[in-house]
Amino acid sequence: MSFTLQRIPAFSSGLFCRCSSKSFQRHCSRISSKKVRVSDALSSEETGANVRIQGWVRSVRPQKDNLFLHLNDGSSLQPLQVVASSHLNTRDLTFGCAVDITGTLEKSPSKRQNVELHAQHIKVVGECNPVDFPFKIKERHSLEYVRQFPHLRCRTNAFSSLLRIRSEATAAIQSFFRDNGYVQIHTPVITSNDCEGAGELFQVEVGSNDPNPHFFSVPAYLTVSGQLHLEVMAGAFSAAYTFGPTFRAENSQSRRHLAEFYMVEAEIAFTESLEDLMKVMEDLFKAATEHVLSSCAEDVELFHKYTAPGRRAIDILKSSSQNFTFSTEWGCDLQTEHEKFLVKHCGNVPVFVINYPYELKPFYARDNQDQPNHTAAAVDLLVPGVGELCGGSLREERLELLSQRLAQAGLADTYAWYLQLREFGSVPHGGFGMGFERYLLCILGLHNIKDVIPFARFSHSCLL
Repeated sequence: MSFTLQRIPAFSSGLFCRCSSKSFQRHCSRISSKKVRVSDALSSEETGANVRIQGWVRSVRPQKDNLFLHLNDGSSLQPLQVVASSHLNTRDLTFGCAVDITGTLEKSPSKRQNVELHAQHIKVVGECNPVDFPFKIKERHSLEYVRQFPHLRCRTNAFSSLLRIRSEATAAIQSFFRDNGYVQIHTPVITSNDCEGAGELFQVEVGSNDPNPHFFSVPAYLTVSGQLHLEVMAGAFSAAYTFGPTFRAENSQSRRHLAEFYMVEAEIAFTESLEDLMKVMEDLFKAATEHVLSSCAEDVELFHKYTAPGRRAIDILKSSSQNFTFSTEWGCDLQTEHEKFLVKHCGNVPVFVINYPYELKPFYARDNQDQPNHTAAAVDLLVPGVGELCGGSLREERLELLSQRLAQAGLADTYAWYLQLREFGSVPHGGFGMGFERYLLCILGLHNIKDVIPFARFSHSCLL
């Protein structure tokens, strides 16, 4: 469609369009309509307003004289009801199609929502064949079924709710650290460090035709943690954090494992107390959860409705009548079954476990120099349904002890730069990491970590 604008001679002012086609009238109607989101329309107290809403059709109910649609644009769990004359119904107006609708917001006779949209024009922007579309209009699909369609599952109620919750939780975590004076650091994704010491890393290499597979001067890997880089920053900032992707090459397809996931990590200078770290962990958990519950009440309710001075940890496990698969002797690492039992034992509330056997912890964990047990100043936060949510420690700031530990592990040359941090203005410091997807599992009561990340990466999975 084309049209021209012509200025009328001096006896008249203004611009007039020489086009009277119905298509142009509809075009003008869309221009004069205020574009709003579904969430804004649902909360609006104003009726009679001319609005334009774009989104996807969640249901179609044609009648003799009227047409009823449910429209959603991802801004809320609840859809907006659209009422239109039956003559606006077309064959391509189906469940799942994308539409552009203009009309007026009017008071709704339904008790479920305050307003509804009385449509004047409906344009189908993108067609959807409901027969071929894997999600059906009146079926409640299981998370296992939805997981088969990673490119389409954001169109389901459950997963769109998850993504809104995830977005708000991200914002809450960022706000917590900003409000408490932390500096955000973008730690590298490509690194030569194996921070966890587990050796389960993705190696970065040049294409197979290149005679030298190493792009860098040393072997490089996808990061498993930003901790060591945060420790660098602890020499200049009293509090720093990072929030980004991390990678583990674990050959597992279990409900607890991902190859790519997000970690929240913080490092605090001038601290010699695990209690300081525990307070930050607890405050972060509370602040983020309070924000999510207040900002995404309906989305959280969807999951809750349709998908819930201590003794030594080792003593609690050994005195229990439960038969564990893994050993509960001192010096053995805690397994998932142990973590969950400890949480349940403490009343099904989050619980801190401190002072782990020294030999179980990486070289950077501070030696408590206690006997006979010999522990490291390390702490884990265990939560119901998940087990370990946060893990942290005080860092070994004493140069002599750290040098000895690295030499014993044969890592003195590799981490010569790390030792040098202790030579120039080093201070006692500590930090922790929180698995973001595990946090979401905890607050939503879900059981599979693949259901709380937009695109799940795991062993032998297909990649988009």
